[in-house]
Amino acid sequence: MVSERYRRTIRERLAAEVGRLDKDAPFRVALAYPSPYRVAMSSLGFQQVYRLLQGIDGVCCERVFLPDDAERGGRETPVSYESLRPLTEFALVAVSVAYELELAGMVRLLEAAGIPPLRPNRDASHPFVLAGGPLTFSNPMPLGPYADAVVMGEAEDVLGRVVDHVAGAQSAARARELLAAEPHVFVPTHHGERSVPIAQCDRARLPATSAIRTPHTELSEMFLLEAERGCSRGCSYCVMRRSTNGGMRIVPVETVLGAIPEDAHKVGLVGAAVSDHPRIVDIVEALADRGVQVGLSSLRPDRLKEELVAALKRGGYKTLTTALDGTSQRLRDAIHRRGDERHYRAAAERARRHGFDRLKLYLMVGLPEEQDEDLDECAAFVGELSRTVPVALGISPFCAKRNTPLDGQEFAGVRVIGRRLERLRHGLKGRADLRATSPRWAWVEHVLAQGGFAEGEAVAAAIARGGRFSDFRAVFGDLGHDPDSEPGRGAGAQVAPGSKPKRLAVRFGVQ
Repeated sequence: MVSERYRRTIRERLAAEVGRLDKDAPFRVALAYPSPYRVAMSSLGFQQVYRLLQGIDGVCCERVFLPDDAERGGRETPVSYESLRPLTEFALVAVSVAYELELAGMVRLLEAAGIPPLRPNRDASHPFVLAGGPLTFSNPMPLGPYADAVVMGEAEDVLGRVVDHVAGAQSAARARELLAAEPHVFVPTHHGERSVPIAQCDRARLPATSAIRTPHTELSEMFLLEAERGCSRGCSYCVMRRSTNGGMRIVPVETVLGAIPEDAHKVGLVGAAVSDHPRIVDIVEALADRGVQVGLSSLRPDRLKEELVAALKRGGYKTLTTALDGTSQRLRDAIHRRGDERHYRAAAERARRHGFDRLKLYLMVGLPEEQDEDLDECAAFVGELSRTVPVALGISPFCAKRNTPLDGQEFAGVRVIGRRLERLRHGLKGRADLRATSPRWAWVEHVLAQGGFAEGEAVAAAIARGGRFSDFRAVFGDLGHDPDSEPGRGAGAQVAPGSKPKRLAVRFGVQ
């Protein structure tokens, strides 16, 4: 049942949207996102799939989101924004999953809609559940217990055939059989815990762009556009490193600028390595000349040259943001991060000279072989930078991802991460603003990132218990995982590939 309050919220959000592709067609697809509207509509990938579905003859797409109160135990029924249809009235539900912890949102979304989350519990009366999204670039196995099929990687050249198969099949079993023959579709009932190749779309289909702009998002009214796709670098912790999907594909500057609507006042340039675009300064300068506020999803420290920093300031940046990644130069070198202390010193000096409010640095704690000396070096170096410009640290515990050279590395341990964060705080002595994501939930992410069907299925059990960390600890503990197990000191911290027993929003620095 949908409350009048929720209906009113949907009407208000629809009225504020610009660019919606309204369409009616015989075959309706529910495009679902396992987080609330304001997060989902900030996802360029979600918007690109919406555009793709609306472009298929005989198909129309309606959007469904996790209700705003779902994580607080709310009872709203997920319905499509376009027609208020419940998910049970669609033959196909396509779910975009960005990263591991959103699997809990997928379980909540399906349960709230009256659809059994676990595939074996569904019957012919239930929709076909298709999954895809950024998670498929690393490890789709935790999706296995829930999805009938998973589109692996870039959907542009795959999605049309997938929808045709599902629409034309007489049953979910027949649709799965047809999809298992597609080279870039993972069908758990057919492939087991054996993955399939990741799709790479034709370069001519680039760039992806926003279909809808709205003020009701994390990136209010920002028009999103790819300046490039992929990455040419080889950072050993990163899923999007150069070997993942054909390296970096550059979108010509004329194409980038020509795709931006004249009435767009805020533009976000999206990609794994946007600042590596050979003409990024020209793009930012051209947009600043139009009076457009500009954001970039990734700024590499060695690319923060004088010209780019000046252009970013003209484009409305207030905080200069880049990644420090390792706590010491030794660790940055070990993970092949192309950034050293001279780059960060230069960035701090340029941030001060151009009047930025602060320098924000993203940092990983808990990398393999990290020692107290590395943390002390980090505190001393950040303290040094803070004498030039105010510094903020955004810290995440390291979680090893499949399909990277660091696949299989153990989690440092929740207690160990906590001690290391305290050592950093003590060493900084208040000279930088330090904000860290939860070590507990980072451990949950790690277990899923390294896990298989069993770990994925355990998410539903944890949600049934209440979805608290203690619930995840209990169900993962039954599979042999221990959040306090330190590398080399206990079982369960590492999951061998194929064994059985990160809040979403692109950061742009426009603040």
